[in-house]
Amino acid sequence: MIRVIIAEDQKMLRGALTSLLKLENDIEVLAEVSDGKAAWEAIQRYEPDVCLLDIEIPSITGLELAEKLRHAGSTCKIIIVTTFARPGYLQKAMDAKVEGYLLKDEPIDYLIEAIRKVMNGERVISTDLAATLFIKQENPLTDREIEVLRMAKEGKTTHDIGKTLFLTNGTVRNYFSSAIQKLEVESRQQAIEKARENGWI
Repeated sequence: MIRVIIAEDQKMLRGALTSLLKLENDIEVLAEVSDGKAAWEAIQRYEPDVCLLDIEIPSITGLELAEKLRHAGSTCKIIIVTTFARPGYLQKAMDAKVEGYLLKDEPIDYLIEAIRKVMNGERVISTDLAATLFIKQENPLTDREIEVLRMAKEGKTTHDIGKTLFLTNGTVRNYFSSAIQKLEVESRQQAIEKARENGWI
C-alpha cells in the first residue's frame, strides 16, 4: 500500500484528488491539508511514502517544504504539483531532489502512474516541462542585490534592510535600482517577482 499525504490549498481540487486516489486499491490517503505548516506536521505524524505538494501553499511553500524535508533526512518521496511551468521553479525543485514535478492539467491517470513510478525509484516530470530544464537563465544579480530583494519579499522596508545590513537608505535604494535595471523591469515588486520566478531569491 502506498501511503500518501496531499497538501493543496484549493479545497475543491484537494477533495477531488483525495476522492480519486481513494479509488485505487494500492493507494491510501493518510491526510489532506491546506498549508505547508499542516503538511509538515502531518508528515512528521504519519511518515507517508509520498507527499503531493502544491507549489504555492500558504505558510511554507511546496518548494520550501521539499527543501526542509530533504534537510531533515526524510525518505518521503516528493511530487510537486503546480500550474506554473516556470524554469526557476523547476530548477529549484530539481535542486531539492524531488521525485516528481507535474502540471495540474495532466490527466489524473498520469498522476496516479507518477505516484507508482516514484515508489519504484523513478523520477517523473511533465513532458511539457522537460525542455525547460535546459533553459537555465544566468542570474545577473550580485549577492547583495539578491539579499535586498529577498528581504523586501519578506516585507521589510528600505529602512529595515539598511539597519539589518548596516547600509544607508540611499545605498539600499541603489541596490534596488541596479536590480530593476538588470532584470529589465519597472518596479521593485516586479524585480522581486521576476527573481522569484527564476529561482534566484
